[in-house]
Amino acid sequence: MFTCLSRLCILLIQHSLYQSCGILGATVMPHSLYLGSGIVQPRLKEYDTQHDNIPAASEDDDSGPVKYRPSLAAVRSCMKYSIVELSTSLFIFALFVNSAILIVAGASLYNTDAASADLFGIHKLLAHQLAPVAGTIFALALLLSGISAGIVCTIAGQMICEGQLSWAVKPWVRRLMTRSISITPSIIIAGAVGQDGLSAALDGSQVALSVILPFVSAPLIYFTCRNRYMTMSSSNGDLISMRNHWFTAAIAVFIWLVIVVMNVALLVLLGLGVD
Repeated sequence: MFTCLSRLCILLIQHSLYQSCGILGATVMPHSLYLGSGIVQPRLKEYDTQHDNIPAASEDDDSGPVKYRPSLAAVRSCMKYSIVELSTSLFIFALFVNSAILIVAGASLYNTDAASADLFGIHKLLAHQLAPVAGTIFALALLLSGISAGIVCTIAGQMICEGQLSWAVKPWVRRLMTRSISITPSIIIAGAVGQDGLSAALDGSQVALSVILPFVSAPLIYFTCRNRYMTMSSSNGDLISMRNHWFTAAIAVFIWLVIVVMNVALLVLLGLGVD
């Protein structure tokens, strides 16, 4: 009996971890970190251009075009803008939208088999419990979220290719490549194993994003906590440290460790093959 209880506990932990890691990977997409860093770059140059902070090239300098370096004022202005933008989107729009989803789901799907249902099952439950239009709205929301995720992935891939690989392609080629890579596996899986396989593939892809997340976020935390990379010079030549405060760094490291522990525990349980 003790063995059966132990296996049941392990099974429940594995299922909960799998769902938690899937939610984490779907919410904090690793490639969105590259996108967030890349979006700021045009804002910096736009600020310096509007405030005439870009030094003019000397006529006697034949070394080629001068590499743009943002001013301290541009960095501080864009940081404030980004903090306000993220805080507004996270604690106002995202908070109320997600709260509304949880409230509606909890009120309408209580005492149903929603806990074990996949996306297709949730669609049927919403259409049956509320109204047929609720299932249609749910499907439309999934479609729009998929389009949004595809746009984020496309732009992040563009920034990585242009910045690290110096590889630029035409926009229509980039869109065709990314859409083909994202849609083709879904069509093959849906045709081969049907709805159950498609739902399992979706959950697995989200868990894969969660597993990748620590590898992507670790360099970000490391570089932003080092004065060697986060020091700027002001207009009068003083060195200004822009690295994270120790409290911010401690919170970031703690969250990173929690994510690592979750992913390692999940991979270990999956490796044990608990059924």
